[in-house]
Amino acid sequence: MYYAATENEARYCRDAEVVVVGGGNSAGQAAMFLCRVAQRVRLLVRGDSLASSMSSYLSDRLEADPAITVQYGAQVVRVAGDDQLETVTIRDRAGAEETVDTCALFVMVGAVPNTGWLEGLVRLDDKGFVLTGSSVDAASPYATSCPGIFAVGDVRGGSVKRVASSVGEGSVVMSHVWAHVNAAA
Repeated sequence: MYYAATENEARYCRDAEVVVVGGGNSAGQAAMFLCRVAQRVRLLVRGDSLASSMSSYLSDRLEADPAITVQYGAQVVRVAGDDQLETVTIRDRAGAEETVDTCALFVMVGAVPNTGWLEGLVRLDDKGFVLTGSSVDAASPYATSCPGIFAVGDVRGGSVKRVASSVGEGSVVMSHVWAHVNAAA
């Protein structure tokens, strides 16, 4: 499973079928990039169209490329393999399932933060990302506008939006959490 589609990931997809999950521009760009090396690219879109989530230029190119199949109303319900990914099971809106052989699953979702529940508790930017560090006059780069609440990873405004960065930030922020807890005790 991958969260980026670069030359590094593409080299493992040569002449294989790959699955890309997402309906935004990043998913469309990944599909276009991967179709240059993969035998087939399946783009799984949860909604009924790409009109509201992707540029028309890109969606037109996806629909026209014979190496790309766009499946609307589709979602991944199972992944399987022993020491590497071997199959992905896709369910359509009617409940029918199809299992496809694949060596790679690209997850290109989540560009809109799920932070509505934080509104009024911590400061958010105009796109809904959590403001941290100097943008809220906090000493820690992961501290929010509410003392004792920290944010790491993609949800932070200005973050790198990479899994490895999120994991690193999570491990680093624990020292700040413990310092806050010990100061309050």
